[in-house]
Amino acid sequence: MKKVVLGVTGGIAAYKAAELARLFVRGGADVHVVMTEAAIEFIAPLTFQVLTGHPVYVNMYADRSGEKINHIDLLEGTDVVVIAPATANTMAKMASGLADNLLTTLYLAARCPVVVVPSMNADMYEHQAVQDNIRRLSEYGCHLMDPDAGELACGVYGRGRMPDPLDINAFTRAVLRPKDFSGLKTLVSAGPTREPLDPVRFLSNPSTGLMGYALARALKERGAEVILISGQTHLQPPAGVKKVDVTTTEEMFDAVFGHYKDCRLVIKAAAVSDYRPMEVSQQKVKKNNDLSTIELARNRDILMELGKEKGDRILVGFAAETEDVFENAQQKLVRKNLDLIVVNNLKEPGAGFAVPTNRVSIIDRSGEVENLPLMEKEELAHLILDRIAGML
Repeated sequence: MKKVVLGVTGGIAAYKAAELARLFVRGGADVHVVMTEAAIEFIAPLTFQVLTGHPVYVNMYADRSGEKINHIDLLEGTDVVVIAPATANTMAKMASGLADNLLTTLYLAARCPVVVVPSMNADMYEHQAVQDNIRRLSEYGCHLMDPDAGELACGVYGRGRMPDPLDINAFTRAVLRPKDFSGLKTLVSAGPTREPLDPVRFLSNPSTGLMGYALARALKERGAEVILISGQTHLQPPAGVKKVDVTTTEEMFDAVFGHYKDCRLVIKAAAVSDYRPMEVSQQKVKKNNDLSTIELARNRDILMELGKEKGDRILVGFAAETEDVFENAQQKLVRKNLDLIVVNNLKEPGAGFAVPTNRVSIIDRSGEVENLPLMEKEELAHLILDRIAGML
């Protein structure tokens, strides 16, 4: 997204639009905010001005001098118009072709994608008139995002809450992404695995799942059907992605082989434990017990076994190395029958676990190495998919 026009209407969820504007800006977009008169009763225009660095447009006039805003100029170069929250009143105007304020005038003049995020009382949302307007807006080409269910500001529990700004951001990006993975069944593994020693201790690693979740989100944005097999993380699964929770490497092995058969693309981004304790105590091991030596058993190698049954699938692996980075990664690619391997040097700043960035190299079956600069994992996920797209 290069330029976003964010429309904010008069609902209690208007405060969430500030976070949405921040996310758009953080993603590199040039954000221009248009508010209805009712919206400024819930949140001050100054908030958006500070977040976006642009003046906020509220009515058809720039100031009291009466100088008109050219709404066509405001739309020039705009990639997407996002209306969040979208009240029943504003959607009714849009569906009827009314243009009695700046936002509805912009909507009628827009020739770029329009994302509409309804937010209102649950009974209002279910009313046939509102549902008819939603249907009409969809028929007009608008991209409607379903509201969340939960406790609303009025105290009623039901569907009508404005979704999390992170989900709206992802939905908007998905609208703009090419659907080059449309209909493709894919599997992504992410996060760490844990091997218990007793009920309170385990062997694991620092993975947070950020890279794997970014890949799952990017695949969904580009039209793929995604199964995400995840170790324990703090992350929420991307909207529309089927998540399978696991804890141990053996559980991940079973989950992967229970779902991979119909998948055309498998990306193994999880940081799995290669070993597990031979014995797991059913009670907490006390300090006076001797734990100076722990016997370990080797876990089954998920990627190796996938490589043996790869068939015509595309199989992508990850490698985290600290020495002989390229040699070790290339050997892993050949040994495990991979099509691509993504390798990072854990000694490089900004790369590896528990950080939002990564610096990787991509190696293909021919041995060609592509060295990439430090970048956000969300951006890297799409770059990896660009490389995979050429193999489909």
